[in-house]
Amino acid sequence: MLDVALRSKPFVMAGFVLLIFCSLPRSTVLAQESQNPTAYESTLPDSPQPAQVAGSSAADDSHTGIGAITGTVLDANQEVLEGARVTLTGQRGLAPRAVESGGNGQFAFIGLPPAVYKLAVTAPGMMAFTSPQIPLQAGETHIVPPITLRVFGVSTSVTVTGDSKEKLSEQQVQIAVQQRVGGVIPNFYAAYDRNAPPMLAKQKFQLSIRSIIDPVSFLTTAGVAGAEQYKNVFPGFGGGIEGFGKRYGPAFANHTSGTLLERAVYPSIFHQDPRYFYKGKGSFGSRLLYAISATVVARGDDGRWKPNYSLVLGNFSAAALSNLYYPASNRGGSLVVFNGLSSLGAEAVSNVVREFLLKPSTSHAPKGTNGHP
Repeated sequence: MLDVALRSKPFVMAGFVLLIFCSLPRSTVLAQESQNPTAYESTLPDSPQPAQVAGSSAADDSHTGIGAITGTVLDANQEVLEGARVTLTGQRGLAPRAVESGGNGQFAFIGLPPAVYKLAVTAPGMMAFTSPQIPLQAGETHIVPPITLRVFGVSTSVTVTGDSKEKLSEQQVQIAVQQRVGGVIPNFYAAYDRNAPPMLAKQKFQLSIRSIIDPVSFLTTAGVAGAEQYKNVFPGFGGGIEGFGKRYGPAFANHTSGTLLERAVYPSIFHQDPRYFYKGKGSFGSRLLYAISATVVARGDDGRWKPNYSLVLGNFSAAALSNLYYPASNRGGSLVVFNGLSSLGAEAVSNVVREFLLKPSTSHAPKGTNGHP
């Protein structure tokens, strides 16, 4: 009967519902709202909820355990090495991943699950590097100590065959003989790639002979003989055409013996590189000091720097041989010291000129090698 009354009188029904709603405790109403958040959110569609977002992100990181492995690749000169191939392998059947080191020498592998990994780093003309095992924990970023790659040494035969080393060495000779200042004057012994592989003994002799018989060498020797005659150096040779010829012979003999001993014989014995390795960056003072010091410090075929036995011994050995063809009045220890120190001084000046002046005008010199200008 109540149901019929409510249907027949709508206003009575509305008043009845309102009365029931008002009589409910407030806690009951709030509980109903909290159980139905959709209705509440629909009234505030743009309301920010930073606490919920931050909590969700942290939860994702803790559950996924994403990690990373990063590091830096350097060359034998402790400068960053761009373009080295870095390969990451892991356990549990994980597929290998590979990247190349960037302009700052750095590499990074991200999104890594927890596992035990190993790195392999390679670059053309350089010895490969394999890291020890790297256990990576969940969410860890592992920074590998700087990785140094060294150029192939003469005794290296593990990863490089003799034929490969021979080809690399011959390639270095081909690069050298194309380098000429203004396309004319030889600049054979300047290396603009600081990571260039070494030359074998055979190629060291080939390049030295090529330097000796170059037409420009004959003209340079003539200039030296002419200057000596003009200044009346070694007066025992006399004057005129005869005196010039007598000076030209010893000057060319000095050039021949010095080049062979400094650039081929002693570098082969001591396993040292006869080239000047262009620095190309840093302050003027640091580059100047580097260029001058290259007369007494050389890079070995193994990539390490050591005393330049080849150049020092080569210069003084050639100076000692000069006692055979200089005037008797000038022979002796003083001639050896004079010619030896003169040759070392000339080499230091040549290095400074190579460092600061010759690259822009040298044909086939690579542009921007190792990030250098």
